[in-house]
Amino acid sequence: MHDEVMRAADALVAAFGEGRLDDYFAAFAPDATFVFHTTSERLSSTADYRALWDRWVAEDDFRVLSCTSTDRLVQLLGDSAVFTHLVETTVSTTAGAETTHERETIVFRRQTHGHWLAVHEHLSAAPGTTTATAMPTTTATSTETER
Repeated sequence: MHDEVMRAADALVAAFGEGRLDDYFAAFAPDATFVFHTTSERLSSTADYRALWDRWVAEDDFRVLSCTSTDRLVQLLGDSAVFTHLVETTVSTTAGAETTHERETIVFRRQTHGHWLAVHEHLSAAPGTTTATAMPTTTATSTETER
């Protein structure tokens, strides 16, 4: 099961980093919840998160240019699993490109047919990082083997 959860996490991170939004949001259960340090409220569904994302795009031409996942850990808890990692993300907005360094926890739940869906995501700034760093525009996605 460990490898199944890691594959689900890899697919989610890859879809995010490559801008494949339909695949990214399909990796979450409809009733998934989201807590981001960049928003003031908890998002109570995947539809709420997608609406917020669409607003970012409409208002600020937001798009993800790359995402790298490192220091990965899966903890199995029966039909649930906790995936934690460090994530470096480069995004582009009307203000330009910037890179963030964050810690993320994603909780997965095994579905009746064996597929793992994310049911909760929590994102926080990595210790020692308070602001984004301006970066040249590039496009890439990668994951580093778990440690």
